[in-house]
Amino acid sequence: MAEIHVMREDLRPPAEPPKRHFISIKDVTRDDLERLLATARTFERSMEREVKKLPTLKGRLVINVFYESSTRTSSSFELAAKRLSADTMSIKSTGSSVDKGESLKDTAITLGAYDPDVIVIRHPQIGAPQLVARVTAAHVVNAGDGKHQHPTQALLDLYTMLDALGRLEDVHVAIVGDVLHSRVARSLLQALELVGARTTVVGPPTLVPRGMETLGCEVSTDIAAIAAADVIYVLRMQRERMAAGEAFIPSLREYTALYGITPARVRAGQLVLHPGPMNRGIEIDPRVADSANALVAAQVRAGLVVRMAVLTDLVTLSRPARADALVELA
Repeated sequence: MAEIHVMREDLRPPAEPPKRHFISIKDVTRDDLERLLATARTFERSMEREVKKLPTLKGRLVINVFYESSTRTSSSFELAAKRLSADTMSIKSTGSSVDKGESLKDTAITLGAYDPDVIVIRHPQIGAPQLVARVTAAHVVNAGDGKHQHPTQALLDLYTMLDALGRLEDVHVAIVGDVLHSRVARSLLQALELVGARTTVVGPPTLVPRGMETLGCEVSTDIAAIAAADVIYVLRMQRERMAAGEAFIPSLREYTALYGITPARVRAGQLVLHPGPMNRGIEIDPRVADSANALVAAQVRAGLVVRMAVLTDLVTLSRPARADALVELA
């Protein structure tokens, strides 16, 4: 009879670490945010080279799946993957099997059969990224799920503020507008709390959810509350998330009069950010949007290097590493 030998636990090969995702700001720590920002800074320096393409993710596959319209997020994720030399595939719901009634689960299983390293997904339903993470072996990045989360937008906003102000600790940010329907606002509030910033939410009572104070922010219905802020973060009216017949404000004209960001409401030195797309003349005056105060173009540029950092962090870093090490990968 053959002898049975039990292998000592310390001689077993190490278990594969859990698959890492970037689905919600709640899933990360302050150290994680700081690491990602440092990595993005490293990539920004590399973009000054004549040849900007890096071999960091050569041979990897990144699939972008967008069930909602997008310009900035979809284009920056695609360009980020290409700048890192990854193979890319972009799927839009229009013109795909979704039009024939295919479920998100079946679409995800189909894409998972290609063995992607990362799936980036935007979907109108809250929880869609978690479903994709459950049924595939890929790292999953949430590019926006309903009015729930948009973590990479929050990260690029932090990057933009840090670049302009040199700090995030104790920075006062006023978030103005339709907070009720905004995934951007939710992610940004959580990220700002993590890095020690102060936040004030400003908007009509009908567009500011009850209990916002539990997220660590102040709440005001008076636009004058933005006067003391270092940063004014302007949100657009999320009309695509409002049901037919819902009336959260008397009219857009009245909203603009009470809450529009005009030159008279912006003091010298204040920064103005907007996640886009902008509705000029409604939530923001064109004179403000085109002024030196506005950092909208800087946000777009930050989106590229921040998303390069997120893709690299998920795929190549099984444990936290120095951002400078990525230069060696590049």
